[in-house]
Amino acid sequence: MTEPLMPMATAVWLIDNTSLSFLQVAKFCGLHELEVQGIADEQVAVNIVGLDPVSNGQLTWVEIERCQNDQSEMLQIIIDEVPAKTRSGGARYTPVSKRQDKPDAISWVLRNHPELTDAQISKLVGTTKPTITAIRDRSHWNMSNIKPVDPVLLGLCKQAELDAAVNKAAPRRVEPQES
Repeated sequence: MTEPLMPMATAVWLIDNTSLSFLQVAKFCGLHELEVQGIADEQVAVNIVGLDPVSNGQLTWVEIERCQNDQSEMLQIIIDEVPAKTRSGGARYTPVSKRQDKPDAISWVLRNHPELTDAQISKLVGTTKPTITAIRDRSHWNMSNIKPVDPVLLGLCKQAELDAAVNKAAPRRVEPQES
């Protein structure tokens, strides 16, 4: 069983707002039963504000009432099946040492995956549409030094991200027709 977020604050809230036993609260929060008793006696966690596990989606009132009615039952935490997003949707930071690699990656993507839109390439490599356009029409200021290199090898994106973009663009891909 996984512990709730901020177990001590959760224990404070459960003691103040439910009639659960010390053992039930202790097992749910991953604390010792004597710690929970100390919280109830206001000897432990005196200045800790309680954290509502119902409002943050770790418990339901149905689960709390089930355990209040049967002291032998233990609370079961709700584990979210959707993993937390690892990165925000905004632009990601590219170290200075990798910034000169972006034109090489754009060139590789344009050559190997022409079905990708500028927006997809921009998101994948972390660049701007004007840069992509400049490399596409060979008007980039450093065009003579650009060599196509896989963005995964350069560390600008993950293979899974590249595969997902290619699969999403696959219906747009135009295959040469045989006569």
